[in-house]
Formats: sequence, C-alpha cells, structure tokens
Amino acid sequence: LFQAMEKEIDDARGKGKPEDIMSSGFNQKVTRDDLRTLGHGCWLNDKVINFYLTLVMERSKKESYPTVHAFSTFFYLKLCSGGYNAVKRWTRRVDLFKQDIILIPINLRAHWTLTVIDIRKKTIRYLDSMGQDGNKICLTLLKYLQEESLAKRNVELVASQWTCYSMKAHEIPQQTNGNDCGVFLCKFAEYISRDQPTTFTQSHMPYFRRRMAWEILHQQLL
Repeated sequence: LFQAMEKEIDDARGKGKPEDIMSSGFNQKVTRDDLRTLGHGCWLNDKVINFYLTLVMERSKKESYPTVHAFSTFFYLKLCSGGYNAVKRWTRRVDLFKQDIILIPINLRAHWTLTVIDIRKKTIRYLDSMGQDGNKICLTLLKYLQEESLAKRNVELVASQWTCYSMKAHEIPQQTNGNDCGVFLCKFAEYISRDQPTTFTQSHMPYFRRRMAWEILHQQLL
C-alpha cells in the first residue's frame, strides 16, 4: 500500500473518539473502534465483516462478476434459534435462486467461518480456516434452501441433486494463530465472489487487514 493510504489507515484507527463514524453506507456504520479490530492481533467484529461482505455484494453488480448475495453475520444464529419462520422475511427484497453465489458468515462461539452456496453448481461448501468439519451446517442451510424454494417460488428443491461439502484443511488456506479467522472469512468470500481459487496464506494477513481498512473507508474494493 502507498504512503498516503498507509497514513489514512493509521489516522482512521489512531487517536480520536472510539465512537467516531469513519465510514457509513448501505444502512451500516463503522466506527473508529470497529476499524481498530482490523489492527494486528485483533478479532474482527460483526460490523467490519458485514460492511466488507456488503462491499463484495456491491462489486458483484458490475458486469463480468458472478451475482452475489451475502447474508449478515446474524442470519445463521437466527435460523438456528428460530427456524425458517425467523428468517423468511430476510429475503423479501432478493430472489436467492437468481443469484450465482450466496455467502453466509458464521460465528461459532469465538470463531468465524464461511459457508458458500453456489446456485449454479448446486453445491454448499463450508470453509473453516481451522479445518473443522461443517457438514451439519451445510445440511442446515440445505434445509433452509428447500423451505425458501417452497415458500418463495413454490418449487420443490430436490436435496439429492445438491452436494454438501466441508472443505478439508489441506484444500483451503489455514490460519496459524487464534485471531485471524475473520480476515480469512472475508478473503474467502472476496476470492470466491470472483470465481477465483483461494491462493492466499497466513503471511498475507497483515497486508489484508490494512487493505480491508482502506476499502471500508472508501467503500470500494481495490
């Protein structure tokens, strides 16, 4: 990153009131305190992840990109606690079955992971930078898709036509510390939303943190 960008990032995360709003858009706000979670060794919070995934979604509106819908970090928790009825209104403005890719960030008691639904390929993939198994999560989301399909378009979605797959540790980048899971989630989403293989590693994380701070400040992906 260039000097001017570096200075801007440092200023935004530096001295000042924690509650100062540093970026707002898409009905979301990111404060100085939120941005500080992108600092070295910090855990990303909900606001940073949701804002970043919204930027991924915004970029997908451009030509030549797959169409993407990203749910908020609260979606999966709500689905698990209240079932389909608790989340059925979440898609009143979007037809999931017209998207190419659906991104679902998941918070597992102090660990961030990502589930990716590819409507084109009829796959549900679970990506965990700590290599844990997420088959149960994939099946929960397949059931959700079936209910959504019946409720919104009166079409029965045949489960046997779909593939649920929990990515193994050797297949995707893995973190080597306890605090970068949120950054891994965001970058998994960013790469996959361009139909690119996830070729980054743990060593890219310090750079990705600063780059994400700049992207959130400017409300656009580099």
